[in-house]
Amino acid sequence: RGNAVLDASGYVTARRQATVSSKFTGKVVEVYVEEGVMVETNQLLAKLDDSTQLAQYNLSKAQLEATESRLIEVDVRLQEAGLELKRTIKLAGKKLASEADLDRATLAVAGFKARLTALRSEIKVGESRVKVQQQLLDDTEIRAPFPGVVIAKSAQPGEMISPITEWPCWNRPGICTLVD
Repeated sequence: RGNAVLDASGYVTARRQATVSSKFTGKVVEVYVEEGVMVETNQLLAKLDDSTQLAQYNLSKAQLEATESRLIEVDVRLQEAGLELKRTIKLAGKKLASEADLDRATLAVAGFKARLTALRSEIKVGESRVKVQQQLLDDTEIRAPFPGVVIAKSAQPGEMISPITEWPCWNRPGICTLVD
């Protein structure tokens, strides 16, 4: 009576299982996990070739910096046009400048103000483009979506992986299978 024994048969299933893949097709550079390894949420599992994304990110940053430089130049030219307008207004008040000179100076100021507004908009677009390129660069790092155990390693360095599996399949569907 004190030695009760329970004999049961069955199998254990994971609550969550995921084939961890990339958001885009890419070449695997490094895989940091093996079968049986426990991982934490957001742990780096693999790295894809980021050369294209890095080049696009650097180009976006350079374009943004160039736009910011043009904004500084146009701001200086606006200040110069503002001074010229003040002088022309004084001269026109003394009848020493023509109405055409006054119109030219006024329109120059308006033109530089419009160019500043356009450049500020271009800077906002450039900042957004840099953020998008940063995200694409970050997406070359494949991370664990939840804590668990790697039960299958699907890819090796040098292989192409893809988030979509098509037949015939030339790309691996993912880096590994993870269960909680």
